[in-house]
Amino acid sequence: MSVDLSTPAGRARTSPRRRARVSRGIQYVVLLAVAVLLAATADWSTVGETIFNPAAAAEIVDSLPRAFLNTVTYTLVAFAVGLTLGTLLALMRLSSVAPYRWIATTYVEFFRGIPALLVVIAVGYAVPIAFGIALTSIIAVAAIALGSVAAAYISETVRAGIEAVPRGQVEAARSLGMSHTRTMAKVVLPQAFRTVLPPMTNEVLLLTKDTSLLFILGQTPAQFELTKVGRDALSTASGGLTGLFVIGACYLVITIPLGLLTRRLERRTGGRA
Repeated sequence: MSVDLSTPAGRARTSPRRRARVSRGIQYVVLLAVAVLLAATADWSTVGETIFNPAAAAEIVDSLPRAFLNTVTYTLVAFAVGLTLGTLLALMRLSSVAPYRWIATTYVEFFRGIPALLVVIAVGYAVPIAFGIALTSIIAVAAIALGSVAAAYISETVRAGIEAVPRGQVEAARSLGMSHTRTMAKVVLPQAFRTVLPPMTNEVLLLTKDTSLLFILGQTPAQFELTKVGRDALSTASGGLTGLFVIGACYLVITIPLGLLTRRLERRTGGRA
């Protein structure tokens, strides 16, 4: 008769499923305790007056539709520039002409290495001084500044998508007599863009938030984007930080659907990026 010595007498072995349930239960208890502690220690009267003040929110409601539309407009023009320039840079990075590769690499490393705020300031103030031009349109500044920064990131995404296209398809197109340019336009780029749709959607989401950097430029009320409205509310609204929380909710109206679209595209493309 054999005796199982692996488990001490009088102690039952706990199954992995039971241990997982116990672990989850402990985590739920800890999270509940933290929530109760925060709720008990918060000064709700001050929170209601400073952060969730309906009267203060009502003061900026009239400014929100135009600011919301401006934010979306700045995002779209910046993405249009970024996508166009980024695709060109990606093709230059893959070119057999060495100077093209050097120029594209220098551009990408430069704009990925400096803060977008510095680019906005440079385009808004330094470029007009250097070239003697007046950029009075915030849309133009958004397109140039934010589009230039976005192009550096988009180019890397597009380049990865191009390199992901099977080499055999390129060779098959060339064997049918298609030129290199036509092969790239008709065979490679369409497949590459399908592959990189999810990260492209993420870039739109990031650009939406980067439009908040435009508040540093002088703007007329008709040019205000969401962050500018929220920043002005700090000094004009009686509810303190209420305006900022309202603006944050407006950004979520834009970014949450974009996030859902990104996940849907990732599922449709099999998670490829």
